[in-house]
Amino acid sequence: MQFEFATASRIVFGAGKIREVPAAVRNVGSRVLLVRGRTGERSVTLVRELGGCVEFSVEGEPTIEHARRGAEVARTGRCDVVIGFGGGSAIDAGKAIAALAANPGDVLDYLEVVGKGKPLPKESLPYIAIPTTAGTGSEVTRNAVLGSPEHKVKASLRSPSMLPSLAVIDPELTLPLPPASTASTGLDALTQLIEPLVSARANPVTDQFCREGIRYVRQWLVRAYEEGNDLEARTGMSYASLLGGLSLANAGLGVVHGFAAPIGGMFPAPHGAVCAALLPWGMEANILALRERDPGARALMRYREIATLLTGNEDADALEGVECVREVCRRLEIPRLRAYGITDDHLPSLVEKAAKASSMKANPIVLTRGELTAVVQSAL
Repeated sequence: MQFEFATASRIVFGAGKIREVPAAVRNVGSRVLLVRGRTGERSVTLVRELGGCVEFSVEGEPTIEHARRGAEVARTGRCDVVIGFGGGSAIDAGKAIAALAANPGDVLDYLEVVGKGKPLPKESLPYIAIPTTAGTGSEVTRNAVLGSPEHKVKASLRSPSMLPSLAVIDPELTLPLPPASTASTGLDALTQLIEPLVSARANPVTDQFCREGIRYVRQWLVRAYEEGNDLEARTGMSYASLLGGLSLANAGLGVVHGFAAPIGGMFPAPHGAVCAALLPWGMEANILALRERDPGARALMRYREIATLLTGNEDADALEGVECVREVCRRLEIPRLRAYGITDDHLPSLVEKAAKASSMKANPIVLTRGELTAVVQSAL
């Protein structure tokens, strides 16, 4: 048994916990850069309680250019602490900006896949992550996913120093989340609990997080979708999302996220919605490939366990878990990938890029090009 586990220096969870942020900021810095989404309506109270700050907005999912501009704003404003407030896009952008503001050179010096992939020589600025969605788990991970429109792909800026100094998960912040966003982010959370559990890098610590998180998704996702003002359901999904972030950061992901990176880079498709559309097909492809080529694999046993966790049936077959996920996707009205402009003509390029994606390295079995093609074709 060998593994490593790393996460944010401090995690604070619970309704109303955002009120503790100003005091936490005073312990690490004096001039704040607040990285947020397109509008600042939801962060007004926080800005007021901080006594003002420099603000930087991220429209859509973060790109290399967002990271460049944000780091320059932080340097020019002499900011010594960064807060990411919003969904996964704002959290990842803030993480990247905190790292780049403290280091020399350009983002492409450090970015994986399309950059030089050099290690960051200096520690990031102190970073506080405050998610307003329940899905990405980015508040406890050590990487920031950035889109490169030039290369039509997403790639990670990654370093142990990018782990947030503080992650504040306040479920009250997710109450205004619309049903469609609740669905896509919630199924992203489920993906990030299933893939680490069957991952080639699974470990005993993350295994327990995954099992607990899947139970919470089963209990609370549909209720959060149908009754958005239910704080108990929102709390359950915020906890499941946190467990998913802890798991993926320490055990890796798989085929679903392998495809999510190139799809997100090539099309205007939200990450969570892409993962939701792909999840049942990625699960099915892995199960069938394992049955054919590695029937004694630990991952195959775990897919049966996932089916039990999702259905409540102790005798459930692995594929019953797949059907359960499909039914949830139908109930939550998850769009097919074709809704984002993806067609059969794009499959060869997507498969080529997905096969090289970093997330694919932890998939429990190496899928053939034909199997990979079938995954995304089935999700169209």
